[in-house]
Amino acid sequence: MRTALESGEAGAVASAFVPGEFRLKHAQASWEQQACAALRRQVFCVEQGLFDGDDRDAIDARALPIAAITCIAGIGECVVGTVRIHQPAAQAEPGLWQGSRLAVLPEYRRSAWLGSELIAHAVGTAHARGCTRFLAQVQVQNVRLFERLHWTALAAIEVQGRPHVLMQAQLAHYPPRHSDELAFYTATRAAA
Repeated sequence: MRTALESGEAGAVASAFVPGEFRLKHAQASWEQQACAALRRQVFCVEQGLFDGDDRDAIDARALPIAAITCIAGIGECVVGTVRIHQPAAQAEPGLWQGSRLAVLPEYRRSAWLGSELIAHAVGTAHARGCTRFLAQVQVQNVRLFERLHWTALAAIEVQGRPHVLMQAQLAHYPPRHSDELAFYTATRAAA
């Protein structure tokens, strides 16, 4: 399997073919995990300059990475979005989960549905695993999206020297998701 970054497609102009099938899944295969890491580096290190060279940290050792994968004929082709979820190392608050490193390839950001589905799958997965409170440190430009998805702003914070907002998901809007993998089918549109 190849990733969009490995094949040089990440910065390419949109082609005539647009995948209509996506899978959201817990990234378990090594190619899925490597593609999630490569996408995070592309977004957080290269594009945004938040980290120098690599964004991996101690949380990655205990986090569950979730991938949004384009499919062709039902077979996973490339990772186009990712997020990770985890419980804090020092579990001072039972049931507390956190989400971080939400990243989507630029050409898949045109509509919020992919990011929204990654968020829903992340929170729903944690909810199914006993989460009673789900937090995320959200970049300021993404706060409105999270508010539309039933998140509440708790505090203005700074992460890596940039403004963020600590936000909490309203769990009543995120039923538990017990499935590790979900398929989505979208109608493709030709560019005007």
